[in-house]
Order: sequence, then structure tokens, then C-alpha cells
Amino acid sequence: MTTGKNGITYAEAGVDIDAGNALVDRIKPAAKRTDRPGVMSGLGGFGALFDLKAAGYSDPVLVAATDGVGTKLRIAIDTGNVDGVGIDLVAMCVNDLVCQGAEPLFFLDYFATGKLETESAARIVEGIAEGCVQSGCALIGGETAEMPGMYPKGDFDLAGFAVGAMERGTALPDGVAEGDVLLGLASNGVHSNGYSLVRKLVEISGLGWEDACPFAEGSLGAALLTPTRLYVTQALSAVRAGGVHGLAHITGGGLTENLPRVLPEGLGAEIDLNAWELPPVFRWLSQTGGMVEAEMLKTFNCGIGMIVVCAADRAAALEDLLTQAGEGVSRLGTVTAGEGVSYTGALL
Repeated sequence: MTTGKNGITYAEAGVDIDAGNALVDRIKPAAKRTDRPGVMSGLGGFGALFDLKAAGYSDPVLVAATDGVGTKLRIAIDTGNVDGVGIDLVAMCVNDLVCQGAEPLFFLDYFATGKLETESAARIVEGIAEGCVQSGCALIGGETAEMPGMYPKGDFDLAGFAVGAMERGTALPDGVAEGDVLLGLASNGVHSNGYSLVRKLVEISGLGWEDACPFAEGSLGAALLTPTRLYVTQALSAVRAGGVHGLAHITGGGLTENLPRVLPEGLGAEIDLNAWELPPVFRWLSQTGGMVEAEMLKTFNCGIGMIVVCAADRAAALEDLLTQAGEGVSRLGTVTAGEGVSYTGALL
């Protein structure tokens, strides 16, 4: 390496400040699309301001959630198809947040890479902005970290966090009781959990990411990169309509591990596995790995991305409301006395 008379520069060490500035300029229009009541500042400051009063809250309680995309990123990196992982990042945070009964207000992301590639990074952040638009929260800040030597060429990592609010005394779960009905909202694929196993199963299958998908149209990689569904606006509409006692986001741990998180001590749930049809992607994963039903149910969402726990006398009305909002709704079962989740019927 040769240096000028003033010595070595930051760029010669592998960090391009000009590229970072170019990225900020590129993503400002995307962030602007996410503006909502309460936003007080744009990108570029040392911190972002948000006015809860302007957002319509009188006695708010703040709720925060953080997450990443996990090893699904490996498929995005290997295929170059990075446009949807930003939606995944937002969904993994705000779908958790809404389970507390909170409305997502704003989102911040952290993007780290060895060498900043402005075009690829912009596509990722534009996906984050799209996720924010779909969930009604503002992208008000973030951090782009260029860290040579920490990541191999082309690799990156994503993390983010969302902050929401609710009026004091409205937190979920609340009032879950024996006899409550479980309404399952359909997923659109694997979402963003279990991808270390997914990648292992693809390896076992002998297929590559660009090979024809055995369970859907297009390539296998593209099918497995289908972005996580966002349930925020639909779930909040159901909560505001009345009768919702709890919401469970079905992430890592599947139905078996996530539903009990909203059930009080002494209550369990019974789910009829015949209440919905297992999507083809999960049938293929199960067959490829010889996975038994119990392992599927505690690893993947198996076609149910969110569960609404509601009063029995409100179930029909809420089912209609959610269906009209575009959800695929299945009556899964009921809350019962006992502990944990029990199953009837057959998944596979």
C-alpha cells in the first residue's frame, strides 16, 4: 500500500465514509415514506425524536422489541436476493410488539458489513422501509457499520428494534380463560425461524438455491426467501374490536413453545391439526429430513404465523373481521384446563 504525504487514510484501512454518506442520501426517500404522526426529525442526527402526544397517546406505556433475521440471511447473501430481508427484520420485531397490545411507532436498524456496497445496502434498507410502511411505524434512524476484517466479502448482518405504545391498563395478554377460542392466522412460508435446519435439509436434498423449487414455482432459494408476513394492522383492528385476550406470534419453538407464553398458569390449549392444511414447503421439509410431527410443531410455524386468543362469544365476529382484512383464518381449538399444548388430528 502506498500513502500520500499526509499518511494513511481511513479509506485505505477499508472504511469508505463517502459510501456511507451516499447510502444515507439514497435511503432518505424510503425513510420519508414511513412518516407518521409523532415523528419529529429525519435521518442524519445523533438521535431521533418522537412525540407521543402527537401520536395520540394520553397516558402511554412504551413497549420495545428487538430481533434479527437469523441464518435466512445466508440464503439472501448466496443468491444476491436481498430485497425482502428488510421486511423480515421489521416483521420479527413488530409482530412480537403487537402481541403485547402495543401499536408500533418507530423502528431503527443496524446493518453491519465488511465492505459497504451502496446498491445492495440500499435495497436492504428499502425493504426495511417497506416493512415499516406496511406496519404503520416510522423508520426514524439506524446505523450502518463498515467493519473490514469482521465479515467475509459480501457478507452482512442485520438487527433492529421497534418501539411501540399503548394506553396504560391495556396490555395483553389479559383475561385469558378456559373456553377461549384460538384463531390461527396463516403464514406464507417459513418466515424467519428455523433456517439453520432449513439449510441443512436443503443440503440433504442435494438441491441448489437456483434449482427449480420442488414445492412451488420459481427457484428454491426465491421460495425460501418469501418475506415474513406482517400481522400488525389486522391484529390491532381485532384488539380494538374487543374480545381479544391474547396474541401469540409463532416464531422459533413453533406452536408448541409459543402459545403457552400467553396462557396463565393452570391453563393449556388443545389444537386440532386437521383445522388447516399444512403448506407444501413444510411437507417437503418434513419428508426431506424424515421429521416427525412433534419436531415440526416445535420448530416451524407449520402454516400458522399468529394465534388470536379470544372470547368464545366474539370468535365469529373476529373471524369475519380478520377474513375481510385479507387473513386466512382457521379455528384451531380452545383454551383448556391444564398445562402446555395438546394436539388432536394429524399434521402430516
